[in-house]
Amino acid sequence: MIQSPTQQASPQTDLKLPKRGLPVTIITGFLGSGKTTLLNHILQDCQDLKVAVLVNEFGDIDIDSQLLVSVEEDMVQLSNGCICCTINDDLVEAVYSILERNEKVDHLVIETTGVADPLPIALTFAMPPLRNLTQLDSIVTLVDAEAFSPQHFESEAALNQVSYADIIVLNKTDLAAPQQVDTLEAWVREQKWGPEILRSQNSNIPLPLILDTNLFQPERYTAEAKAMAETTHDHHAPHCHDHHHHSNHLVNDGFVSMAFESDQPFDLDKFQDWLADDLSENVFRAKGFLWFGTITPRYIFQLSGKRYTLDADKWPGIPKTQLVLIGRELDAPKLQHQLRDCLTS
Repeated sequence: MIQSPTQQASPQTDLKLPKRGLPVTIITGFLGSGKTTLLNHILQDCQDLKVAVLVNEFGDIDIDSQLLVSVEEDMVQLSNGCICCTINDDLVEAVYSILERNEKVDHLVIETTGVADPLPIALTFAMPPLRNLTQLDSIVTLVDAEAFSPQHFESEAALNQVSYADIIVLNKTDLAAPQQVDTLEAWVREQKWGPEILRSQNSNIPLPLILDTNLFQPERYTAEAKAMAETTHDHHAPHCHDHHHHSNHLVNDGFVSMAFESDQPFDLDKFQDWLADDLSENVFRAKGFLWFGTITPRYIFQLSGKRYTLDADKWPGIPKTQLVLIGRELDAPKLQHQLRDCLTS
């Protein structure tokens, strides 16, 4: 049963999934909205369910996959790009690899990039060959209640994430004033009729509210599916599916990513001064693992706008700084130079 709109999530966690094609949930949301945190909650709370995860990164370093609580045999990863831009063998073959596992999988969860348009991904599951093997359960969109501003982002992808959502989670409500959250919810309702709207903190949502909802209605997207089918070429082989559907939203939005890696540690004071004084306003999102010379833990760095966190963790191996920055019109050489200046002498 789905909770009534706008209520806070209850602690119920029991799930009984029906026998059908492999259920698929798409988790989307703009940069820094809390998608990976929600995915971790699912992996931690899924109890006896066998959940497979497909993670899509926008950038050259796979940060999100390293943040998952379980990243061993259950995760198939598509990296270095945006799977909604060119739906091709990567996505279809990744799903096949999950379906062909000897061990039964109960649910597939896909985490898109923060700049993804979810509709082409959804339509891939609503059309052959995946239509007969899977059942798209819902599109879940997370919205950062404190930072989200459609006027600021001016993003086609961000609007589409709301427009095509079956469930919209207003996340990080603890960081925003109640009136701000109410205003955001009113705006969401103007953009999208009839979605389930939930409010959460730290992406903490009981699983029955987002899994086994059966909310996706493919008949709403008949025209879009027809247009996508016209650009699809089936080679009539069991594993040869060439799905070419091009989306211009990355070009329209102008988003780019930049990666920085170093085997040399950062100077903590220099790095904090860079964040406070020199970080370009064109950087909307940054995430990664930071190594500071005089501090031994690995620091998980998350930045959304000007808000950032540094959470201490253990290094799984040799310390190494890995950082991804996402934004518009990024001056990559300048950012690389600034970051190198933050390294210890």
